[in-house]
Amino acid sequence: MIHVEPKDIPLQEVHKLLLGGVAPRPIALVSTISDEGISNLSPFSFFNAYGYNPPVVAFSASRKGRNAGLKDTYNNIIKTKECVIQAVTYSMVEQISLASTEYPPDVNEFDKSGLTPLPSDIVKPFRVKESPFQMECRLLNMLNVGNGGGSANIAICEVLKFHVAEDIMRNGTIEPKLIDLVGRMPANYYVRANGMAVFEVEKPGQKLGIGYDKIPDFIKQSNIYTANNLGKLGNIEILPDENEVMRFIRELEELQFEGFEDTEEAFIRYQSQNEYKKMLKAAFAIIRKRNSQNKSLIELSVKCALENNDTIFAWKGALSVMFMMPVREGK
Repeated sequence: MIHVEPKDIPLQEVHKLLLGGVAPRPIALVSTISDEGISNLSPFSFFNAYGYNPPVVAFSASRKGRNAGLKDTYNNIIKTKECVIQAVTYSMVEQISLASTEYPPDVNEFDKSGLTPLPSDIVKPFRVKESPFQMECRLLNMLNVGNGGGSANIAICEVLKFHVAEDIMRNGTIEPKLIDLVGRMPANYYVRANGMAVFEVEKPGQKLGIGYDKIPDFIKQSNIYTANNLGKLGNIEILPDENEVMRFIRELEELQFEGFEDTEEAFIRYQSQNEYKKMLKAAFAIIRKRNSQNKSLIELSVKCALENNDTIFAWKGALSVMFMMPVREGK
């Protein structure tokens, strides 16, 4: 590890560390308006949501790093107490980059970026038509932390009205693959929250998982399971009992798959196809035929089941080791 105290390195290096380690960061595309009626549009990646009763979001229009000057967004929101915050999607990311240019205060970034202004319903600043998620906001508080270059000016805002495109909603939830958000990374890098970058992790919610400490040692000592695999196993409330596991083994061995083969070559093929049920059935057959003590085929099958979010199957498969082959104490 590199150990660094901010006071011991240049501000630019502190900035780089934050941008690299606190990432990806959501991007707030903030629309404000000056007293003279000039619209300003600027992206900020020091941004997030902090509560929902009332809905509160905050972004930092930090002082300019070169001369500690205040940004137009800061000056406008201090005077008018209003803004609109938009989500940034992949289809508009290059226009957002244009809007980040430090144009003079009398320049309208809607014009420069080519983004389309829409009248808001409650506040004066315009919304951005191209964004599928827009929030009309009122400034609750401005938290100023320091007055040097890069110092934070955290605008804490209450959301007065949401505007959400209908075509990004599924069952009352914004679907990540449809909204296609981008996040900010260090230097010139962004990340697209779509495709293989989007995955699901079941949250404990109201249930009380058994926890890592209650997972049997022979499972925790595996060379196959990752820490993520074990974390998912620890999220179950009640372990399957011996009868459940024995029934599981019997039913899987009796289950018929068309064209099924119980060879190691077939096991590898099923693994490449994510066919974890066929993998485990083949593993059982190979172990019985060879009277093998090699539990790795079972563990690979369980790992595949976990990665396909079939935790109950995975647990029964993991515990089947105790019945398919004796587990010695401490192993």
